[in-house]
Amino acid sequence: MADPFKIVDATIAEIHAAFQSGALTARKLVEIYLARIEAYDKKGPTINALISINPNALDEADRLDRAFKASGPVGPLHGIPVVVKDQADVKEMPTTLGSILFKDFRPGRDCFVAARLREAGAILLAKGTLGELGAGDSHGSLYGSTRNPYDLERTVGGSSGGPAAAVSANFATLGVGQEGLASIRRPAIWNGIVGMRPSGGLVSRTGVYEGWPSLNGSLGPFARNVMDMATLLDVMVGYDPADPSTAHGVGHAPKSYAALLDAGALKGARIGILRETMGIDSEPESDDFAKVTEVFDRAIGELRKAGAEIVDPVVIEDMTALLAKRAFGGIESKHAWTLYFAGTNAPFASREEAMASPLFAKLLPTTRDRWLRTGSPEKLAASYPARISLMTNLLKTMADHRLDAIVHKAVEHTPTLIRDGVNPPYVDQKGAPHINTFLQTVPSVVVPAGVTRDNLPAGITFLGRPYSDVAMLRFAYAYEQATHYRVAPKTTP
Repeated sequence: MADPFKIVDATIAEIHAAFQSGALTARKLVEIYLARIEAYDKKGPTINALISINPNALDEADRLDRAFKASGPVGPLHGIPVVVKDQADVKEMPTTLGSILFKDFRPGRDCFVAARLREAGAILLAKGTLGELGAGDSHGSLYGSTRNPYDLERTVGGSSGGPAAAVSANFATLGVGQEGLASIRRPAIWNGIVGMRPSGGLVSRTGVYEGWPSLNGSLGPFARNVMDMATLLDVMVGYDPADPSTAHGVGHAPKSYAALLDAGALKGARIGILRETMGIDSEPESDDFAKVTEVFDRAIGELRKAGAEIVDPVVIEDMTALLAKRAFGGIESKHAWTLYFAGTNAPFASREEAMASPLFAKLLPTTRDRWLRTGSPEKLAASYPARISLMTNLLKTMADHRLDAIVHKAVEHTPTLIRDGVNPPYVDQKGAPHINTFLQTVPSVVVPAGVTRDNLPAGITFLGRPYSDVAMLRFAYAYEQATHYRVAPKTTP
């Protein structure tokens, strides 16, 4: 019998209204999502977006239903199922990092954000796939590859590809990703949903692999609409003494991001258009790049129609040269490893011990290569002044043109074919801009801008000054409300 509740692209508000009317319970909602997971993630199109399911999800739904009957919702996410990237700890489930190296790793704890989600009434339904060991497009030695619900031969991006695909395919209402390069924004757009990397320091990484003292990584929200994304962010943001980076965020968050959204926010806003190519391995002369440019050009017209004052183009001085000086690794990564695994049944004491394991040879070639690379002391040393210079140049561009935001392509290419990602030439992260994660404290919000001429999702990014998260969300919401480009994928009806 058909379920009377329309689950596809259901919003938080619609779900809560159905709870209130008695048309839906948290248990029934979880059962619907689990049925979709069985039909579409494990069978049928086999999206393969999820690594593990919370064995206590139905019990938690029952508890929330009892609480709702007794005294109403326990919080703003009452009964809302969430998929978490399998890089962040949820106590009932393993944290595998998508790798056979960690297939049996069970930290037995909630990360800071998972604990906040529970307190708000969310149901932590499942752990999503990711680029193995937390980087790259969503392929892993533990699970294979995640398929894009808009084209099953293509990747979902990464590294937070599983939660993005799960939200797009309606396996859950919300998702939590982690971004250190473009790991939220790319999968969000390639899966036709909204996503955000908040300004560094707003969201804690305690209980998350590659957390403090690294600074470029941040957890961020996935949703099918900006209002739901802002509602999720409201719960995620908060000071955590165990992640000192969150001290930087104190005083920069409003009482509620969701309450400040305004469909008219673009009226009179000065928006600069950044056209210079900055995506990883982008090919500006290719037809694929041109397809995304066509969508981008149309979006600029839509921004203007929504009331924005467009400054096109704007140039950030030395942007490409300064981005090229970015470096990874060093003492921060080693310290982050030690802090994350402390007090757990960690299978390895260090990265070096993990690489010495016989299992290391079974990792994907791209994963092995990434782990074997270490930033030279010289490049690491040059990275810091480059970041400071780039931040100054970005702020100067915005000041010179009196800009409220900069808009650039969310990704400069369409989703990669899976076969090209797991075989030579091992195409990975193609077209992904990473200016925001190099600068660390600037927010980026991505929103769908329609599809290319071959029906693949594309989108735009709103990039702002440090801690201008409210403004970027408002602009994204206004653009979304003016265009309504989100369309659910046909492979998971």
